[in-house]
Amino acid sequence: MTTPVCTSAANVATRTLPYAAYPSFSSYMKARQPVLLRTARSLTANPSDAEDLLQTALAKTYVAWERIEDHRALDGYVRRALLNTRTSQWRKRKVDEFACDEMPEPEGMPAGDPAEQQALHDAMWRAIMKLPARQRAMVVLRYYEDLSEAQTAEVLGVSIGTVKSAVSRALSKLREDPELEPVR
Repeated sequence: MTTPVCTSAANVATRTLPYAAYPSFSSYMKARQPVLLRTARSLTANPSDAEDLLQTALAKTYVAWERIEDHRALDGYVRRALLNTRTSQWRKRKVDEFACDEMPEPEGMPAGDPAEQQALHDAMWRAIMKLPARQRAMVVLRYYEDLSEAQTAEVLGVSIGTVKSAVSRALSKLREDPELEPVR
């Protein structure tokens, strides 16, 4: 007989047989596995998930094997482990969607002709380019870059009141632009 070179390798070899410590667990598992698998399948929709669930419940049972006093009630113990494990999995599940009475998304406007949308886009930029440079910068920062009034003021080095009044005047000029008449 050869002796192992490394003692930890010998320990690993004995640990690869997990049921060697409890032969009664091994015989129980082999005898009851089909019945317990049916129970696990009743708790999950996916057969693969049921197998994983049963394996986890059996692992928990194996760990508690010495503490289980009445081995006649093992099926009940494993079924409870199955149910508790499944409940824990369900609770840990991340819910991304919530049921509600109304749709949170507003109904979108019907998609228009892409050529018309491009024409409107071009007309808007032509109207913005007609604005004085300072007003144009404030409109672009506020509405295209989506900065707040305070952020716009900080970027341009002006007061918040200046941003408010300049943007108000710019929007008034854009409302009066004849090229944007079809939009109104």
